[in-house]
Amino acid sequence: MSELISYSLEDGIATLTMSNGKVNAISPDVIAAFNTALDQAEQDRAVVIITGQPGILSGGYDLKVMMTGPVNAINLVTAGSTLARRLLSHPFPVIIACPGHAVAKGAFLLLSVDYRIGVDGPFSIGLNEVQIGMTMHHAGIELARDRLSKSALHRSVINGEMFTPAGALEAGFLDKVVSADDLLSTARAAAIQLKKINMAAHKNTKLKVRKALLDTLDEAILLDQQQSVVG
Repeated sequence: MSELISYSLEDGIATLTMSNGKVNAISPDVIAAFNTALDQAEQDRAVVIITGQPGILSGGYDLKVMMTGPVNAINLVTAGSTLARRLLSHPFPVIIACPGHAVAKGAFLLLSVDYRIGVDGPFSIGLNEVQIGMTMHHAGIELARDRLSKSALHRSVINGEMFTPAGALEAGFLDKVVSADDLLSTARAAAIQLKKINMAAHKNTKLKVRKALLDTLDEAILLDQQQSVVG
């Protein structure tokens, strides 16, 4: 399907694997490939597993794009926030198998899906925007507010604290931590279990539970587009 996002389908489970350099940078092309893969997964009526390369899910937005000017930066952040919204409202279950680091937009991907599995090890997970001089965007704040504990929200968004996998589990970035060897098998077992639920009920319930968040994200995305400071 794409060199940036590979797509494999087996027994009603679609695995999307990110591969864009050492840090799996999120670029406009990666987001386009994500949307194409999600289109295919929806057509296949598949439970989705998203993963990355050994040791990393993603280090965040492509800084080469972010540094080319405020218009390109805002456009990339808008596309990324719109992708997050799509993941939150995807009609079939979405799992992330996080193989290591998940920083900035990588961590926001964790906040945008239904079930998150990480691996134990010397990995950092969190939102480092203020560490690198970026004011957090409104959509990012709302995603974090919805999924993180109140304490972790302040430590992460305002202080830029990064978490170990165990800390990320406590904060709300992850739902389970396993060994690296068990990551994909655990994700697949979760997908098999989720295949058993009624998908219409899943979709309708997900949209009810997340209605307030989705409405808030719509407003936040528009607000971010109107401002020149992005995170």
